Amino acid sequence: MNDLLTTAFSPDGFRQQGHALIDLLANHLERAQSGEHNTLNYVPPADMLAHWQADFAQVTPADPIALWADMLRYSNHLHNPRFMGHQVSAPLPLAALTSVLTSILNNGQAVYEMGMTGNAQERIVTNWLCGKLGYGPESGGLLTSGGTLANLTALLTARAVAGGSDVWLDGTTNRLAIMVSEEAHYCVDRAARIMGLGTEGIIKIPTNDRFQMRTELLETALDAALNNGLTVFAVIGSACSTSTGSYDNLTEIANFCERHSLWFHVDGAHGGVAALSNTYRPLVRGIERADSVVVDFHKMMMIPALVTGVFYRRDDDAFRTFQQKAQYLWADASAKDWFNSGKRAFECTKIMLSAKVYTVLRTYGEAIFVQHVEQLYDLARAFAQHVREQPGFELAVEPESNIVCFRYVGNETDPAQLNALNNAIRERILTDGRFYIVQTNLRGHVWLRVSIMNSLTTLEHLTEMLVMVRECAEDMAV
Repeated sequence: MNDLLTTAFSPDGFRQQGHALIDLLANHLERAQSGEHNTLNYVPPADMLAHWQADFAQVTPADPIALWADMLRYSNHLHNPRFMGHQVSAPLPLAALTSVLTSILNNGQAVYEMGMTGNAQERIVTNWLCGKLGYGPESGGLLTSGGTLANLTALLTARAVAGGSDVWLDGTTNRLAIMVSEEAHYCVDRAARIMGLGTEGIIKIPTNDRFQMRTELLETALDAALNNGLTVFAVIGSACSTSTGSYDNLTEIANFCERHSLWFHVDGAHGGVAALSNTYRPLVRGIERADSVVVDFHKMMMIPALVTGVFYRRDDDAFRTFQQKAQYLWADASAKDWFNSGKRAFECTKIMLSAKVYTVLRTYGEAIFVQHVEQLYDLARAFAQHVREQPGFELAVEPESNIVCFRYVGNETDPAQLNALNNAIRERILTDGRFYIVQTNLRGHVWLRVSIMNSLTTLEHLTEMLVMVRECAEDMAV
């Protein structure tokens, strides 16, 4: 073998580099969790590109330890308790270590013999969460790479089951449509457009003052769609919405879908995990009546991205999504065998997504997920109460999940000035780097937004952030 390849595959070299990497990451975790360092050392895009272009142009072999340290330096540190921006979890170290194992194995799951452990563990993990959602023994699910693919997969299944024609064989022969909250995640809109529904095939239902779907408008919207020659085949409920973390009334949507024989899908990518908690399960009452549900493990379950489950009330429905024939993979492409997961998922070379979840469940039990959800949801409510008590601040809506939208108003009353002020506050916090928060736009108004994703975040951290927001506003007023 070539000397370079021999060196690259050396077990001893791997052991040395692995030990060095674990030490580097353990030190990183220690620093990040202390909160003494920035969550983000912000660099403008052009400067960041120039930095890595200069690195890439070096002709000498890189020291991987120095390279990894540089990657850490210029990345967002999610384990810092002052990270409270986007809906991405600070992953459990155990789950990250399991990712190393699955990367070395590099087993796909399309066919059983290439993914014996992965397919079996996926069956166990998906059946476990099906039970938590309230599904019966005829249910089942699969794992895929993220909420966008998961929602697209579920809607393709819905079209195959409830669309009124065989699109797979005959192509689109009628004008199909879905009904969804105007506050739904953009990936639902994207999935519908990929499926060829177009703008008129995405019927957006207005929301109430809590940003929840106004289910009383569904009947009128359906009548209008039918009169316009559209065939509605699915309704999507949000559990919860992305901007505000609001939960739609899933029971009312289920009632509507059952009356009209429509597919009921729940995008529970972020908040479907409320089903694990006795305290917060009422938020998803009715989810057990959905035909399909999507849940991200990499959001509220502390698993490294991307791992998303698509769960079906009737497992057999999952086999109607795709009808691919691949003689080099399966002897019988039509057989409904759970252990050849390529028949039901987009990915052929799907990595061992289940291993990370399975390892966490076997090591810590489901209690770790329950504690995480309840702690973050409780903290969001405590923070909202604190915001209400502070002069000059305003809440957009009472939080139902771990997402809180607020803004600084001070004595300003002009909407345009308030938008500019809060945009400027967020920009200053971003470049400062101590905290990481984001902003959202709700009905034309800019709000600062925190997603409390880290179990080490406390009310004290959130209070410090609010003080910084006020200081930024007062500095800009001078």
